[in-house]
Amino acid sequence: MNPIHLAPLRERDVTRHIAREYFKEFDTLIESDIIIVGAGPSGLLAARDLASTGFKTLLIEQSLALGGGFWSGGYLMNKATICEPAHLILEELGIPFKPIKDCPGMTIVDPPHATGRLISAAYEAGAKVLNLTKVVDLILRQDHKIEGVVVNNSTTEMVGHDVIHVDPIALESQVVIDATGHDAIVVDLLHKRNLYQKVPGNGAMWVARSETLVVENTREIYPNCFVTGLAVAAVDGTPRMGPAFGSMLLSGRRVAELVRQKLKGD
Repeated sequence: MNPIHLAPLRERDVTRHIAREYFKEFDTLIESDIIIVGAGPSGLLAARDLASTGFKTLLIEQSLALGGGFWSGGYLMNKATICEPAHLILEELGIPFKPIKDCPGMTIVDPPHATGRLISAAYEAGAKVLNLTKVVDLILRQDHKIEGVVVNNSTTEMVGHDVIHVDPIALESQVVIDATGHDAIVVDLLHKRNLYQKVPGNGAMWVARSETLVVENTREIYPNCFVTGLAVAAVDGTPRMGPAFGSMLLSGRRVAELVRQKLKGD
């Protein structure tokens, strides 16, 4: 076996070029058309659809990994259900799925494969990502319209702002989409500013009802602020659905279309 000759590396060069590329890209993220908060399945698909139609789209995720609860399916069994017509999105993105013979309209996917493909699709469409980034406040100007978000490093926020006193920074956009699931973080921040009612959280599980309402109630909930995915159920107090992810995809697609219509003036 012939020896492998790797290019010579200097530690300084590794650090230098990571830093150069990061800050060069970061400069372009300070102002976007759309900021999506939360990189679960709804946020990822919305980012993919919006970026693919030419909108400058930034996806913010407070965790290290993208994908939210889609990685593990239900009860750590590493399988998840997708009901029609969301299977058409799986076909479109090349995500393998298996129809269930004794349960018409239901399919099964492998969550890591499906999540990985959603992430790839968002990146390939041109969406940009800031992970380990937590939204801590909103930019609100005249008429209290949302014009962006205030963020800090997630690990800094875990320690506590009052402990280490690291100030956050601002990122501007025309629209903010709350795709943060059960917490509905963006809408909760509106509530803390006395601009929206308290977020009641999800109701008890009722899969069929929840999936229907999540898609139907995906909407602009406040000027320049849209909700998608399980954040819709949290804001409305409607049922949760557990490891059934079809409505997450359909809601992500619906919010992308609503935002497109708003920004295009359709």
